[in-house]
Amino acid sequence: MLSYITGTLLIVASIFNLIAAIGLLKFPDVYTRMHAASKAGTLGSGLMLVAIAVHSGEATIASRALAGVAFFLLTAPISAHLLARAAYVAGIAPWSGTEIDHLKGHYKDKEGHLSSDDES
Repeated sequence: MLSYITGTLLIVASIFNLIAAIGLLKFPDVYTRMHAASKAGTLGSGLMLVAIAVHSGEATIASRALAGVAFFLLTAPISAHLLARAAYVAGIAPWSGTEIDHLKGHYKDKEGHLSSDDES
């Protein structure tokens, strides 16, 4: 039964990783590509580590795999946010089809300091 669970987890993880790869190739700008990589890629990698934990049957390997899942879940959203902010501050414009740019006009300088609406 554990082999079937492991196989199912690996297949689902592979599908999510494939979706992330397709998103990297097909999405129009750095921000949407980063979204695909951070969301689907993290889920795919996490499911692969869960499959390793299930298949191993050893507590030490399972604990390392689950620690890896926790690491992915904690670091991927933060790193994607920081990379997107760095790209925006560097002047990489969003795709022309982007309807709303909430940050436009809020950066005071090229060093990435945000101006608040309260400042005069």
